Amino acid sequence: MSTVKQAASEFLAKKRITVTGVSRTPGTHGSNAVYQRLRARGYEVFAINPNTEVVEGDRCYPDLKAVPSGVEAVVIGTRPEIAEATMRECVDLGIGYVWMHHGPGASSVSEAATQYGRQHGITVIDGGCPLMFDPTADFGHKAMRFVFTRTGRVPKQV
Repeated sequence: MSTVKQAASEFLAKKRITVTGVSRTPGTHGSNAVYQRLRARGYEVFAINPNTEVVEGDRCYPDLKAVPSGVEAVVIGTRPEIAEATMRECVDLGIGYVWMHHGPGASSVSEAATQYGRQHGITVIDGGCPLMFDPTADFGHKAMRFVFTRTGRVPKQV
């Protein structure tokens, strides 16, 4: 096991990242904020939503396998009951890093998805948000990380 800070650093060192659950309605979902920030920080980021072809003015993909040339890491921002299917797709595609979002609202964390991913060699961050760690962090997200680490929404070890 490694610390969440080490795992976050490894995750955010990847440059091709998908974000699942990006909504057609900007500003209504945490996945949109993650998608926007990663894009603004220079990541090659891909939105996943099977119900639309465009989000945030960009092409959207129905699933991970539809992203051209693959990706290195995935942020899961969907409901927990969908997370396990996404994790299975990550295993099938050889994606080595997955972050299940858990911010101030609803959580995407699934214990079954976490176990499955780790059993198959994926580094799984099961809580918190990529925006809580440098180089994507801002003051507000760092403050949330401080609080959420103490309340269990951000894991200490992964």
